Amino acid sequence: MTAGIDPFQLYGTSKSEAPPVRLTAGELAVDFKDGNLRTISYDGTEVLRAVSYLVRDRDWGTYAPSISDLQINQHPDAFSVSYVARCAGPDDTELAIDVRITAAAGEPLIFEAEALSRTGFETNRCGFCILHPIVGVAGMPVSIEHVDGRSEETQFPDLIEPWQPFKDMRAITHRVTPSVTAECRMEGDTFEMEDQRNWSDASYKTYVRPLALPWPYQIPAGEPIRQRIVLSIRDRGHSSIAPTSLSAGNGSVTLSSGSRSGIMPPIGLIITPEEAKATLAARDRLAEIMPQELLFHFDPNAGHGADAFKSFAAVAELHSGSSTLEIALPCRQTPLTEATQIASWMQAAGFNPDAVVISPSVDRQSTPPGSEWPECPPLEEVYAAAHAAFPGMRFGGGMLSYFTELNRKRVPAGPLDFITHCTNPIVHAADDLSVMQTLEALPFITRSVRAIYGNKPYRIGPSTIPMRQNPYGSRTMDNPDGGRIAMANTDPRHNARFSEAFAFGYAARVLDAGLGCLTLSALTGSFGLIAGENEPSPAGATRPIFNSVATLARLAGSRWRECISSDPASMLAFVTARTSERQQLHLVNITPTPRRIELGIFRRVGQASALTLGAYAVTSVTLTD
Repeated sequence: MTAGIDPFQLYGTSKSEAPPVRLTAGELAVDFKDGNLRTISYDGTEVLRAVSYLVRDRDWGTYAPSISDLQINQHPDAFSVSYVARCAGPDDTELAIDVRITAAAGEPLIFEAEALSRTGFETNRCGFCILHPIVGVAGMPVSIEHVDGRSEETQFPDLIEPWQPFKDMRAITHRVTPSVTAECRMEGDTFEMEDQRNWSDASYKTYVRPLALPWPYQIPAGEPIRQRIVLSIRDRGHSSIAPTSLSAGNGSVTLSSGSRSGIMPPIGLIITPEEAKATLAARDRLAEIMPQELLFHFDPNAGHGADAFKSFAAVAELHSGSSTLEIALPCRQTPLTEATQIASWMQAAGFNPDAVVISPSVDRQSTPPGSEWPECPPLEEVYAAAHAAFPGMRFGGGMLSYFTELNRKRVPAGPLDFITHCTNPIVHAADDLSVMQTLEALPFITRSVRAIYGNKPYRIGPSTIPMRQNPYGSRTMDNPDGGRIAMANTDPRHNARFSEAFAFGYAARVLDAGLGCLTLSALTGSFGLIAGENEPSPAGATRPIFNSVATLARLAGSRWRECISSDPASMLAFVTARTSERQQLHLVNITPTPRRIELGIFRRVGQASALTLGAYAVTSVTLTD
């Protein structure tokens, strides 16, 4: 935590995350936190992002078990950890997991667990999850040992795989540096890997129990479930290559000029019928931001009807930019019948957007591997209905949910003027580090979209920290206590500097995608730029994310130039310029630790060649010619 700064300013809550316990065994170092291991490194280079024992409920929510009998022992060249984790399920069911972790210099790291329920326990998944990092690993060689003893020499996916790249796994071995390899052996069940970049997680995830098996399933009462992970490091001699995957700690960050450049994307805001009235009341704030695009969301299954378009028309009158209508089509009647009805309501209200996006409502739900696709009219029929009902409008398609669904159900692009999808950073984990690490996955997502759809115009959003819709369960999670929880429809960090840094970092990471629009927030509501009623800040006050979105809207259309950070895990940067203006350097610190930046060739007007940027801070400085 940064000294002298109220955690509330950083996170929107006074509850700080407990810091991890750093444990070492020779060159091996791990962070022990909440019963699991993170940032597993060898000689300063990240080997695995995490080894965790996770229990998921029927909506794929992750239990937060209570931990008792915790013992942590750090010896000169070894460590050990033991504890008991308990999960309380519905209807007074319970599950206890007895855990032991050991490591010694020159010996494997062993993480073993035995789960036992006295009552029986329903779960979608119970067992180990291993995360491999993506930076420096994507596209690289890997060796897979299967449960039948077969060995397979292959590569980690470079472009994002829609389905599991590896199945029936017993062990996985990859090169950490030219002289160091790591074998992760998984015992006690059958494991498989999914490409978590689909969900913007910055990892490949190897997990227990194949998705082709039924879920949820029942752990029988009195039947122990035993699993073990063994991580073996083979070192043929110290590598001369410096660590590339871990943050540079408290050292300085240096900047250098890159070769890529482009045009800053238009910035959008999403408007829902529920927030239209509040948006009208905040018209001065809307004028202050001046977004290039308003994205109006319409969902008949959520009770939206003809009256929504009256509100939309009133908001659109305040806006000098373009607008898009986003429709979640129910498909209870024919697509043409439903699209024609919606078009008639829109016309009667005098609402005339520039573009329309139509996607079947059911396509917002995920179809995991091994599951049957839900009933849905052919997308060609849906798109033909949209063209007939909204003649002359630009027409977009894709997914109103996340890249995952777009990657797994690839829409016919021929009838479309643009492709769109969203992302969300709290699908699988909601701790501060995991959320910020999702920014690493964004370039892989945009590059994968380009590989599928070529130069088709491309939009992203709304993409916010809170989850607006859960494709993986029956609901988003309520968060009345303002915690850091996965799949939550509200998140305290959206109200704080953390979200300001996340939004700006998001924009920096997707610059080279050539987006036609980037939507990162709403104006009002739980995803909004300004506070509402019953919040710590006065109603109408700006949240810190307001500054990021307003700056990005101001920069839209200017030319950006790549700026390479020596430590992109902590600091991101780019340069912009308009023809008649001096260049500006834009910096964002995506960590809770202040960073000193050596500007190098990026000299500020009348200032020194270095600066310090605070925790989760965003700044822009004018450069000399």
